[in-house]
Amino acid sequence: MTINSLRCTRWVVIQTACAVLALLVGASAAQAQTPRIQGQGSSASGMGNAFAAQADDASAVHYNPAGMTQLRGVKFMNGSLFVGGNTHYTSPTGTNATGDRDGSVAWPPPTHLYLTANLKDIGFDALEQWTVGVGVNTPFGSLTQYPVNVPFSQTVTFNTLPLLDIKPTVAYKLNDYLSFGLGADIYTFSTLFGEGRLEIKSSTGLNGTGAGVEVNGSGTGAGLNASMMYTPFRNAEGKPLANVGIVYRSQAVVPLSGQLLVNGAQTADAKANLVLPPIYSGAIALWPVRDQEREWKLEMDVDYVGWKSFRNTTISLSTGGGIPVRQDWHNATTIMIGTEYKWLKLEQLPEWEIAARAGFMNIETQMPDNNFNPGIPSADQYIPSFGVGFTCKENGSFLGLTKCGNMGIGVKPKAIGLDLSYQAVFYETRTVSNVTYNPAVNGTYKTMIHAGGVSIRIDF
Repeated sequence: MTINSLRCTRWVVIQTACAVLALLVGASAAQAQTPRIQGQGSSASGMGNAFAAQADDASAVHYNPAGMTQLRGVKFMNGSLFVGGNTHYTSPTGTNATGDRDGSVAWPPPTHLYLTANLKDIGFDALEQWTVGVGVNTPFGSLTQYPVNVPFSQTVTFNTLPLLDIKPTVAYKLNDYLSFGLGADIYTFSTLFGEGRLEIKSSTGLNGTGAGVEVNGSGTGAGLNASMMYTPFRNAEGKPLANVGIVYRSQAVVPLSGQLLVNGAQTADAKANLVLPPIYSGAIALWPVRDQEREWKLEMDVDYVGWKSFRNTTISLSTGGGIPVRQDWHNATTIMIGTEYKWLKLEQLPEWEIAARAGFMNIETQMPDNNFNPGIPSADQYIPSFGVGFTCKENGSFLGLTKCGNMGIGVKPKAIGLDLSYQAVFYETRTVSNVTYNPAVNGTYKTMIHAGGVSIRIDF
């Protein structure tokens, strides 16, 4: 092969890769925005994530930081959401393909960890009205893999976004009726979770016949959250009978730096901004029954997600120039309803509390056909959920072997809890047609996802 032909071949590969990069980073911007992972604590997940007005465990750091003022002592929660399911694709000509979560279950799973402390209870007597907390979770993300010979292989065959949110938070109780919360959202990546960067893969040829292309990137950005909880009614023991919660999460920009790879070899450095949308949440919870023996809660939450905040971006390449990418998302609403029935004093299990939970969510899609990306499941969603919770107090017996407050682990907790949840995510069948800029994505998409959650709670 002559030097001129080598140069020509290299030029074709680079130009093709850059064209694919324009599609991929358009997908990466979408990837940061959708899907939003619903399930940042298994007690909330079992109630359809209708939890912003209840917010009475350590996951309040995420759902409504103002609710942390309800928590005494030190509370810890850690858990994961195990997500599986498939997307079945049928092209206009009848070709079929199936995408999964890079296996039967996405790995590593989205994980949550929270720690809260009332300042008086840890020795700061003058600061009884203040509660501090910190959390780490995965609020946005996806993991999708298709066969390399899928008809739309030039757009995407694989993507992943292991984005982490670190949440230092503080809450202040003004009086028995009103509390406020304020926190930061520090979005970043870590190799403790997957590859520790955004990755999107595709091919330069039809049906996976061309060179393999990968675009990747990582970075750190920040936003803030502010919240309020209003409690107009309490029972004789001072527990809420009605709560109203309001939460605002700001838009955040995560500057990404990464590489464009062709067949594993770096072709160019790439930079782009990942934009996360603002979210406005309102919630109301009512307890028709709340006494010393049982509690029954009903709650409804509404989230309004400002997907329109991200319209345009530019991918900068180290080879020179930039590629403009246009996104045309729709703002979308999520409605969540949930209930919890809790037995506080069971004759058969003294010093134990048991909760049964159920809920339902409806999530609107925000991705229009003309910007559709198969790597991201996108359609209106209907999500029933169920859950159970078990709490063993310090004098309770664990399996008849030991006291829950003295389990020989070097600490003496006041209570240990276990929460389990299940969410079935039914996507409406979506038929994409008349996408002229990228007709390979035209076809019918049927998606079903299952999500099982587990969380462990420890109260000190």
